[in-house]
Amino acid sequence: MMVLISYDVNTVNSSGKKRLRKVAKICQNHAQRVQYSVFEADLDYGTFLKVKAELIKVIDDKQDSLRFYYLGNNWHKKIEHIGAKETYDPEGVIII
Repeated sequence: MMVLISYDVNTVNSSGKKRLRKVAKICQNHAQRVQYSVFEADLDYGTFLKVKAELIKVIDDKQDSLRFYYLGNNWHKKIEHIGAKETYDPEGVIII
């Protein structure tokens, strides 16, 4: 299923900056960055639950926020991209 993950981490102090790096790292390990604080993840439900739990452990829910948009399996019809950054195909070939 395709999930859009976005976050806003308060970085007014060093602990916020540390949380921001951790949140970004978790997202980068499981998803494709499409904007600075926005990631697209094509994950099975079990993996998604693990990623969500990891992110919830890191953030401070009094200062930070996470958003998960569930686009499902028919996500191709729900995403339209216009602009400078090239889009990607999460079901395509990955070259390492």
